[in-house]
Amino acid sequence: MSPTNDRRRELGGESMQNRFVISRRRTGFGDCLWSLAAAWSYAQRTRRTLVVDWRGSCYLDQPFTNAFPVFFEPVEDIAGVPVICDDRINQVAFPGPFFPSWWNRPHIDCAYRPDEQIFKERDELGKLFESQADCDAGTVVCDACLMWRCDQDAERQIFRKLRPTLEIRERIEAIYEEHFRGYNIIGVHVRHGNGEDIMGHAPYWADPECALRQIRHAVDMAKARPDPRPMKVFLCTDSTWVLDRISDVCPDLFTVPKRFQTHQAGPLHSATLGFEGGCSALIEMYLLGRCETLIRFPPTSAFTRYASLFVPCVIEFDLNNPARLILKGEQLNERSGAFVEHHVVRQST
Repeated sequence: MSPTNDRRRELGGESMQNRFVISRRRTGFGDCLWSLAAAWSYAQRTRRTLVVDWRGSCYLDQPFTNAFPVFFEPVEDIAGVPVICDDRINQVAFPGPFFPSWWNRPHIDCAYRPDEQIFKERDELGKLFESQADCDAGTVVCDACLMWRCDQDAERQIFRKLRPTLEIRERIEAIYEEHFRGYNIIGVHVRHGNGEDIMGHAPYWADPECALRQIRHAVDMAKARPDPRPMKVFLCTDSTWVLDRISDVCPDLFTVPKRFQTHQAGPLHSATLGFEGGCSALIEMYLLGRCETLIRFPPTSAFTRYASLFVPCVIEFDLNNPARLILKGEQLNERSGAFVEHHVVRQST
């Protein structure tokens, strides 16, 4: 059933009634949040209601449960954009026509979308967003990876507004108090894949031993930056092999205890790890945002996108030449309104 007039007013008034942008993602949190920022940006520009539909999440084994309110506090509004992010998604009849056009098919025909269709929709949505124009569709369905389809202000807006659940925030704070406070923390994220198809990340692992040397070189570069506080290295990775190898050369390293997949058994964003797998991911994502230096290997991983926007100094590996290190940071002093409220935002040039 479509929303009543009262519900229409509740969702933002007559100008927004029956016009929606749906952000559908089932992937890792980095992709989910970055794609959500792109969908929010379009919803704001075209005065639509934003719908967060994370049913079928890779972090849960209940395919009909919306993962957003499981891991984040529900929100009603993001900077003036009405939001539906809870069970109301099961009660609203989203109006057509739909964009992309695939979603105008009968419901049963939309159940299976081949990869080439998903990539086509990603490009169609990208062109629509880039055009800065509205479209005639009653509902715009964003069911593709939309990294790089919005500006950093939109991403920061999402991170300022969204807060993990109280349970997850308390676990983050406990680890921060035990391991972070009083130290200069070098955060290292190493996306290995652990046997999955890592697609665009593959060039960084063409020579695994070289990759490990590069990571160690980046850690040494971070340690060379002057700071009176004692240093620690905080490692986040999806591979026990990476953990073992880097631990051998970084005795001051620590990690967040979590359950790994067996060697070469696939990524950590897997329903087999259940709710705890999702919790571990968010704990690491937000703690990386509280480091003094962030090392991203590879920088193509969306998992460290949040931290890269808020950490003072970021060390990345060149997208066109993985052997080249790029140091970014410490340009802009401005208070962040994100969950980690004491962070200073510094925008790289």
